[in-house]
Amino acid sequence: MVSRLGVDRSKALQMAMRDFLAGHSWQRAEGTVAGTITFVYDHNVPDLEESLTDLQHHHMGVISSSMHVHLDENDCLTVIAVRGGAGEIRELADEITGSRGVKQARVAIVRP
Repeated sequence: MVSRLGVDRSKALQMAMRDFLAGHSWQRAEGTVAGTITFVYDHNVPDLEESLTDLQHHHMGVISSSMHVHLDENDCLTVIAVRGGAGEIRELADEITGSRGVKQARVAIVRP
């Protein structure tokens, strides 16, 4: 990866650390934030799609938009655009990430 990026190891570690800190610093944020919750899940897991839809309806006050993509016969990708209270967005992200059948989740939050 270092050679692909055209940087030395020190610079690569610096870039990785900045990305890590930026990705997790919002966990302590207060007030209004905006960003995305992106996740991949197995749509064959019983009741998972209904549960994920219910979660989104429960938190619709912070959801601006969502997009659903069929990746293959088993997996789906959902991207949810969020804006609102950091606490409620954390709660939504934690509930999605903790759902059985969610294989991967990434939260990208910025301050508006």
